[in-house]
Amino acid sequence: MTKLGILSFAHLHADLYAAAIRSLPNVELAGIFDEDSNRAKQKAQEFETAPFDNVNALLEQDIQGVIVTAENAKHRRYTEAAARAGKHVLCEKPIATTMEDGQAMIDGCRNAGVQLMIAFACRFCPPIYRAMQIVKEGALGNILGLKGTNRGQMPGGWFTDKALAGGGAVMDHTVHLVDLWRWMLGREVKNVYAEIGTLFYPDLGIDDAGLLLLQFQDGPFASIDASWSRPIPAYPTWGDVAMEIVGDQGSLTVDGLRQRLCLYGKESGKAEWLPWGDDMFQGVIRSFARVAQEGTPPSVTGEDGLRALEVALAAYRSAETGRTVELPLGG
Repeated sequence: MTKLGILSFAHLHADLYAAAIRSLPNVELAGIFDEDSNRAKQKAQEFETAPFDNVNALLEQDIQGVIVTAENAKHRRYTEAAARAGKHVLCEKPIATTMEDGQAMIDGCRNAGVQLMIAFACRFCPPIYRAMQIVKEGALGNILGLKGTNRGQMPGGWFTDKALAGGGAVMDHTVHLVDLWRWMLGREVKNVYAEIGTLFYPDLGIDDAGLLLLQFQDGPFASIDASWSRPIPAYPTWGDVAMEIVGDQGSLTVDGLRQRLCLYGKESGKAEWLPWGDDMFQGVIRSFARVAQEGTPPSVTGEDGLRALEVALAAYRSAETGRTVELPLGG
C-alpha cells in the first residue's frame, strides 16, 4: 500500500488528486494538511482521511510521498519540508514562481535522496499521448510549426494575486503546452516573443490573456494562446488544451479534452461538457504512486518543470520590453 498526503487544498486540482487516490487500489490518502484548519477538516471529512493543522505532523506519519497543491509561491516551502522529511514530492505546476525557487526545489530533493515529480497532467491524457507517439515515430516528418491553445476560465482567488501566483493567465496556462512540446520534440525553446494584457476582466489587476511566439532549437516555431477567455458561467467547461502540429510529411490536430458528452439540462440551466473515458489525474497519481513506492525517477522531472517555467517568465520579460527574449534567461 502506497500512502500519500496532500499539502494544501489551495489549488483547484487538489480535489481531483484526492479523488484519484481514492479511486485506485493500493493507494491511500493518509492525511491532509492545510493552513486553513477549517478547510483541512472539511476536506478530510469529504475524502475520509485525517486532517492536520501542522505540516510537520503530517510529514512525520508513515507515508511515502506528498502532493503539493499550495499557492504557487509556496511550492518551495512545502517541497523542501517534505524533502527534509524524506518524502517523495508531486508538485502542482508551475514548479515555482521564480527560477531560483524552482532550482532550489530540484537541489533540495536531490540532496535529500527523494524524487521530485511535476504534475503535468496532460502528458497522461490518451489523445495527447498518442499524438506524442506519432510525432516521435516520424509520421509527420520534419516538424515545421506548432499552434496551441490553453484557454480557460478565470479561477479567481489567489490566482489573481501576483505575489502568490507569480503571474496571471500566462503563468497558469503557458507551461502545459511548453512541457508537451518539449516532450514531443525533444528540443528546448530558443527564444520567446509575447504580447500580454488584461482584456476580459479590466479591473483584474493581472494578465488574463497572452499570445506567445516561440522558436525551438533547430527550427520549429510555435504559437500559444494562453488566456482566461472562457467566461463563467456561460461556457460549458473550464477550457481546452488543443494543438496543431505541422510537418513536411503531414499534420496532426488534437484536443486533449474532447472525450466529453454534451448535456443540456434543466438543473444547470446551460450546456455542459461532461468528461468520459480515461482520467488524466488518475494517471498522474498512478505514476507518482510508483515513484513514491519504489523511489524510481519520475517521467516528469523537476527539470521539466523548470524549463516550462523559464518560458513563461521569458514571456513576461518580452511583454515588458517589447523584444524577443533569448533562452536560457540571464539575470
